[in-house]
Order: sequence, then structure tokens, then C-alpha cells
Amino acid sequence: MGYNWPEWALLSLVGIDPHEVLQVLMGARRWPRRARGRNALTVLTVWGRTDTGRPLVVAVRRTEGWQWDILGAVEMSDAQVAELERWEHADD
Repeated sequence: MGYNWPEWALLSLVGIDPHEVLQVLMGARRWPRRARGRNALTVLTVWGRTDTGRPLVVAVRRTEGWQWDILGAVEMSDAQVAELERWEHADD
């Protein structure tokens, strides 16, 4: 599985380092969720935490085979963090 960064996606990151995005995508605990992006584009969001515990939502789209374009990342809202924490503790 490989990830590609379109240049526009890298330039659109605000307050998030590219290595943090990769930490979420490569993390042991990540929650993939289907979503609709702009213009009804179907994307896969990956909810997870960076190595320092920062909660992020990363949007990706499959291009071919197991190659994925990283479309963007945002910090989670309080409601999203609460939902992630419920998921993280579902097995407890």
C-alpha cells in the first residue's frame, strides 16, 4: 500500500505536518470511515492519533490498485474526539 501527496494537498495543510498525517495512516489503531467530500466525491477518512496523541481525520482516495492519494487532513472537533474515544474503548 502506498500513499501519494498531490502538491495541492500538501499546500492545503494548515497547522498539521505531513509526518503527522502519515503517523495516522500507518498507526496501529486507525478507524477507516467512508465519507462524502466536496462535489459528492466518495472518500475514505481515516480517524486516528499521531504518535503524540493528536486526533486527526485524514481523507484519502484510491487511485489504482493499493495506491492512495492523500486529499487532506484536519484536527478533530470535540464531537469527533468523543466518538473516536468511544470507538477506542469499545473493547474495554
